[in-house]
Amino acid sequence: MDDAQFSAVSEPPMPWLTILGIGEDGLAGLGTEAKLRLKAAALVFGGTRHLALAAPMITGAAQPWLSPFSRSIEAVLAARGRPTVVLASGDPFLYGVGATLSRHLDARAMRTIPAPSAFSLAAARLGWPLQETICLSLHGRPLDLLRPHLHPGARILALTSDEKGPTALAGLLVDLGFGGSTVTVLEAMGGDAERLTRHRADAFALKDIAALNLCAVEVVADAGARVLPFTPGLADSLFEHDGQITKQAVRALTLSALAPRYGELLWDVGAGSGSIAIEWMLADPSLSAIAIEADAARAERIGRNAIAFGVPGLKLVPGQAPSALEGLEPPHAIFIGGGGSEPGVMPTALAALRPGGRLVANAVTIEMERLLLDHHARLGGSLTRIALSSASPIGGMTGWRPAMPITQWVWTKPDDQTAAIRV
Repeated sequence: MDDAQFSAVSEPPMPWLTILGIGEDGLAGLGTEAKLRLKAAALVFGGTRHLALAAPMITGAAQPWLSPFSRSIEAVLAARGRPTVVLASGDPFLYGVGATLSRHLDARAMRTIPAPSAFSLAAARLGWPLQETICLSLHGRPLDLLRPHLHPGARILALTSDEKGPTALAGLLVDLGFGGSTVTVLEAMGGDAERLTRHRADAFALKDIAALNLCAVEVVADAGARVLPFTPGLADSLFEHDGQITKQAVRALTLSALAPRYGELLWDVGAGSGSIAIEWMLADPSLSAIAIEADAARAERIGRNAIAFGVPGLKLVPGQAPSALEGLEPPHAIFIGGGGSEPGVMPTALAALRPGGRLVANAVTIEMERLLLDHHARLGGSLTRIALSSASPIGGMTGWRPAMPITQWVWTKPDDQTAAIRV
């Protein structure tokens, strides 16, 4: 190993920043090391509540969080080299400030001493194994994120934003057909004001709820409840649409061909009802999608469907491809269902796709099929003809009624940039 290599792995920096998890029991819940670091800190950052809990042991300057929060992150980073403490609720790396700071600092510059998270405390109170429980943070996030997890028998721990959260959560359960579910509200866990109360969602009437609360939901589905299956190819009837939708069976095959992977972005070009983009995002919370749709009424419908399926983060770009594709983040996968035969759409999509990314295009018209056959001949990939028939009445009997056949082209962009240029 030469000198340059040796210096790269030499002594790690001494941690100047301590991130302390603190609970409602304040200093009583901190260990010896945490108390020593807190007392020795020149600067202590935290929420007003956290600073008040730790006040008897703070000897340095106490700095409440600023608005916007990014100003506080800048202030913490500006303290580099000075003994600094950041106070956080429970586990700082579970939906906490630790995750934010880790994007700016080497882990070796930080010493983190976590306390039990709200989820751990709730599981302990209820006797729920965490590995068998869905844990969601709805703090500062849309309540609709709950929707995909509403399955009969599921147990959900949901951290809310404020005292209004439990009432709103119970109302959503009732609206979606889960009014028989049990909602347990756990307030101010770990402190003197801790309270635990159980309610049926459709009879929820709890008042004077503490702002610091978590809801535990034992899901019970009423007749006709909106349950979203885990498999791709959800029923067409679950979507709001005007007929412009990739049908259930074809959608399942299309999502299989798109092959979503962790953290990837999809472009759904000519999105129609948004069904492909929505099911892509439902496959894993790390996935994101952009739905491009020229028709204004359909674009609004996509927004409503995204909320109804619990993926409010779906990005909608109203406009006509290819011009609407300009300036968008390069995707890992592209689906072209509508408008693919329009001039410039396919070349723009092929150029924008990341190396190693997948493009899936479905053709119903002869014009679009001709385009796919040409691209397959030049670029390779795979072609599949999808022909489905469904049983339907014929007079007093039953016969097979064929749907319009679909030609599907699936192509993976080469990692070799010179090969990509030839596209």
